[in-house]
Amino acid sequence: MTISTDTLPGSYSGGILDRERIIARPGFNRWLVPPAALAIHLCIGMAYGFSVFWLPLSKSIGINHPVACADLNLITALFTTSCDWRVADLGWIYTLFFVLLGSSAALWGGWLERAGPRKAGFVSALCWCGGILTAAIGVKTHQLWLMWVGAGVIGGVGLGLGYISPVSTLIKWFPDRRGMATGMAIMGFGGGAMIGAPLADMLMTYFKTPDSVGVWQTFLVMAAIYFVFMMGGAFGYRIPPAGWRPDGWTPPAAAKTTMITARHVHLRDAHKTKQFWLIWAVLCLNVSAGIGVIGMASPMLQEIFGGRLIGQPDLTFTQLDDTQKAAIAAIAAGFAGLLSLFNIGGRFFWASLSDKIGRKTTYYAFFVLGIVLYALAPTAAHMGSQVLFVAILCVILSMYGGGFATVPAYLADIFGTQFVGAIHGRLLTAWATAGIIGPVVVNYIREFQIAAGIPREQVYDFTMYILAAMLALGLIANALVRPLPEKWFMKQEEVSALQAKTATIQSGPTGSFGIGRGGLDGQALLAWAVVVIPILWGVWMTLQKTAALF
Repeated sequence: MTISTDTLPGSYSGGILDRERIIARPGFNRWLVPPAALAIHLCIGMAYGFSVFWLPLSKSIGINHPVACADLNLITALFTTSCDWRVADLGWIYTLFFVLLGSSAALWGGWLERAGPRKAGFVSALCWCGGILTAAIGVKTHQLWLMWVGAGVIGGVGLGLGYISPVSTLIKWFPDRRGMATGMAIMGFGGGAMIGAPLADMLMTYFKTPDSVGVWQTFLVMAAIYFVFMMGGAFGYRIPPAGWRPDGWTPPAAAKTTMITARHVHLRDAHKTKQFWLIWAVLCLNVSAGIGVIGMASPMLQEIFGGRLIGQPDLTFTQLDDTQKAAIAAIAAGFAGLLSLFNIGGRFFWASLSDKIGRKTTYYAFFVLGIVLYALAPTAAHMGSQVLFVAILCVILSMYGGGFATVPAYLADIFGTQFVGAIHGRLLTAWATAGIIGPVVVNYIREFQIAAGIPREQVYDFTMYILAAMLALGLIANALVRPLPEKWFMKQEEVSALQAKTATIQSGPTGSFGIGRGGLDGQALLAWAVVVIPILWGVWMTLQKTAALF
């Protein structure tokens, strides 16, 4: 074995962010890469928890009570300096987050594959943290349009780049455990709000004064914290040399019926295949059903069970007084926290399980089990079984998170690993679409049912059956996924040319060459501690709130 020293990263003359500078050298431990990815995902995952700012921001002028203006509309709200914003006006930031996440991942996924994960992570940190800083200026000057542009647009671009930055890299580092690797990182996006929301609440309480609700100061502090973590993650990224594989691992023997290819499809061709659009539909339908439940989980529990939640089984939701409604609202907040834990845990559990049973089989489980659970949820509600209803929704949310974490490995199985990050970026337009379909289905059907005089404890029955029907469509789409025909795969010469810049090892096309070894050694344990300690703190805070549910 010979190692060409003139092609090692230490001798590369380009910039510190360049892809060629982060090719792993002998002795590098691959277990340092997942915590780097988690450091970024835990920060951008706060997008899920931004609603913690809505109520304080709706009183940013009045401090204790909103300053309402009768003639306020969405356009005037963008520029007013004398009226408090409505929660609905602020909620558009949440919509912008996920529209920009999907579109920026699709637009710049190809650039990410060329530039490498470090540069993408660096730009993500600048956009996400810079967007929050811009939003802080918007809060300070009371300019909603500045918050939209800052957090929603600039921050949304940071979300997209940060979300897909580790996907291709992790799959290449863990070809033996693709699902587990992507599950480790993507569970961080689900867990970001679990850490960020209670932290934001504590900071707003600390900074609150008679003249300020403490939001802009909180934005400044959180942007600084996130910038440090995200930079640490970006500079922790390394990519394996072309042809690298773990010690003792050999790719499974190819068969004509296998769902895992050893070949590669070019980014320019992936979206031309029916398999891409079938997997797009699989993700869109799975996420649409799950996100519809997430968006209405709290009011759903309150309206279905009403007085049962506080030991008053004879009282419906509309019969409760304000004090009783406040009590069940606190219980519903614990329910939302419990769903968050299952969303996070499902990302790791289902993605890891997919390494054993296969990606297609895992999605079969999501859809078959999901159809049964969505159909059973109204029955559990009519039985008055609070525990059964909560258990059903917890499993549903685990599969929602599992769908996100499993799909990158599904794409790598079908399209190969060369462009999987960029292909995944384009597939995330399914998420943006689901972010519209799911809430619209749930919210509008609910309003229609209420207007028709349906009791509130029954307004979600039809919704659950509609979501089950959406999962049935997803089941059909998943069943139609097949291995790609030969014509879509790149020639070996084209693959070799693309991989030339990372082929630092000249003695042969395969082998570990002392790279990727080490397991959880001291350095890796320290890196993991940096991300696991905040996660454990977030879990503890969530469990404290969840205790009220039982």
